[in-house]
Amino acid sequence: MRALDEIDATARDVALEVFGAFHLEPADEAPAGTGTLILLGPHEPGFWPAFRASAEYRDGAADPLDRWSARVVGGLAERLDAAALYPFGTPRRPFIRWALHSGRAWPSPVGMLVHDRAGLMVSYRGALALEDRLALPAPPAAPPCDDCRAKPCLSACPVGALGTSYDLTACHAYLDTSDGTHCMNDGCAVRRSCPVSRSYGRMPGQSAFHMAAFHKE
Repeated sequence: MRALDEIDATARDVALEVFGAFHLEPADEAPAGTGTLILLGPHEPGFWPAFRASAEYRDGAADPLDRWSARVVGGLAERLDAAALYPFGTPRRPFIRWALHSGRAWPSPVGMLVHDRAGLMVSYRGALALEDRLALPAPPAAPPCDDCRAKPCLSACPVGALGTSYDLTACHAYLDTSDGTHCMNDGCAVRRSCPVSRSYGRMPGQSAFHMAAFHKE
C-alpha cells in the first residue's frame, strides 16, 4: 500500500487532493474492515479546468459533477485497492462527521465547515476506504479561525443571513435581485471573505456552478 503522500500525489494527477485522513472507529459508518479513511477534495488551482474538459461536463446530462466524481474517485479506488465512498447517492455517508474527525476541518464562526487548506470553500468529492492503517501526519493543532482576528466572515453576508442561525429564505431572496448576481457569479460573499479561502485558488466559475445548483434547491 502506498504512503499517504503518494496517494495525495496520485489524486492530484486527476485534479483532487487529500483533504484529511483518519483511522476508523466503530461509530464512523464506513465499510467493515476499513483501516484508514481518506477524504478527497478539489485540487486548486486546476480542478475547474479539468472538470470542464470532461465528458460529464459536456454531455448536457444531469448531475455532471457527481458523475465525474463517481468516475474519477472510483478509478482511484481501483488503482489503490480501496472502496470508493461518495457524499451523494445512497447510502448517505456522514461526510461532515468524517471531516470533523479528520482534524483538518472545524465549525467556523458562521457555522459552515472551515478547512485548513480550502477555508470556507471546502467541499468533498469522495473518500477512499483502505484496509491498511496508514501512517498519518498530525493534524493542525487549531483551526485557522483561532488566528483570524478580523473574522470577516461574520459581517460579509449582504443580508445578514448567517449568524446564530442560517436564514435560507433571506439568502435565496437576495440571490434573485440584481445585487445578488455578485454572489451568484463569484460565489457566496461569506465563503469568499475567509482569508484561507482567498489563498485556495478556487476559480469563480466553479463557485458560480455551485451557486446555480444551490439556488435551484
